[in-house]
Amino acid sequence: MGLIKLLFLADTHLGFDYPFRPRIQRRRRGQDFFANYQRALEPARKLKVDAIVHGGDLLFRSRVPARLVDMAFAPLKEIADKGIKVYIVPGNHERSKIPFKILSLHPNIHIFDSPRTFVIEKKGLRVALSGFPYCRESVRAQFPRILQETGWREFQKGCDGHILCVHHCFEGAKVGPVNYTFRYKEDVIRVCDVPREFTAVLAGHIHRYQILTKDLTGRSLSTPVYYPGSIERTSFAEKDEKKGYFMFKLAADKNSGLSIHREEFVELPARPMVKVNISPQGMDEKKLKAYIHKALKSLSPQSIVKLDIQGFIPEGCLPALRASALRELAPNEMNISVKFVQMKKTY
Repeated sequence: MGLIKLLFLADTHLGFDYPFRPRIQRRRRGQDFFANYQRALEPARKLKVDAIVHGGDLLFRSRVPARLVDMAFAPLKEIADKGIKVYIVPGNHERSKIPFKILSLHPNIHIFDSPRTFVIEKKGLRVALSGFPYCRESVRAQFPRILQETGWREFQKGCDGHILCVHHCFEGAKVGPVNYTFRYKEDVIRVCDVPREFTAVLAGHIHRYQILTKDLTGRSLSTPVYYPGSIERTSFAEKDEKKGYFMFKLAADKNSGLSIHREEFVELPARPMVKVNISPQGMDEKKLKAYIHKALKSLSPQSIVKLDIQGFIPEGCLPALRASALRELAPNEMNISVKFVQMKKTY
């Protein structure tokens, strides 16, 4: 039995907090994203996979410097030069397009820049990958038509099976600390609209790692939906989430067709995110600085910290909450920000 080894990652958001000409020298979150991007691609660099699928939001926005695009594509080109196929779904942060497309004109780099189907042929297996770029208008209603436009049915006879690659929400996906569940909105795809001929859906867009195996009523899905999530924590809503990517082994036989012989979620290091609640009422600048210093000293220097300043703020305390003052109190490796909750001054 031949096996195709597939690496699936998504939502790398390269360029996030990565200024090329920073006005202030401090640690930037952008370095974390690039570091995990390289870690996720390491199995491909070591020739341990046959193909890579990127589920969208390779970049953090659509208009970016050419230098950033080159930094994002350089590792993929290096891997493609080794003969490994790379497939990319344009996401919403790229406005459904990959900029500077000339960089992707490599025989082993394929972009779902329109509804289409590519075929991986390896070790006696032929697997059809169908997909389309992020649909910005009512994908729920348009999904059946867009899927048909990929031409996937034309590959049914010549392939062992099908996999769908998209950057969208599906019914049942969950996000956030309160487990918000996507259900019936126009930007949410019905799981029942995915034909049972598809072995799996590889999806980006949802930042939490999860596998959807049941519909909203609890019935088992014929086609599971895999979300690897983002490769780093992008907001405090994700502070307790694991981050990583998927490794799949695809197999096929004459009776059951294509199947996922093995799946593995590979966890990546993610920096701790911590909220610190502070009520500065009754403090002066010196006391507030001492309180913040003590709170930060108890945390890992690698932490990403948000100070929630609550209630009344004595005017004399405001200098202690300036960015420059906080940088002096925090370790160099730490990222720190302030959120004012019901900000008021007292006189």
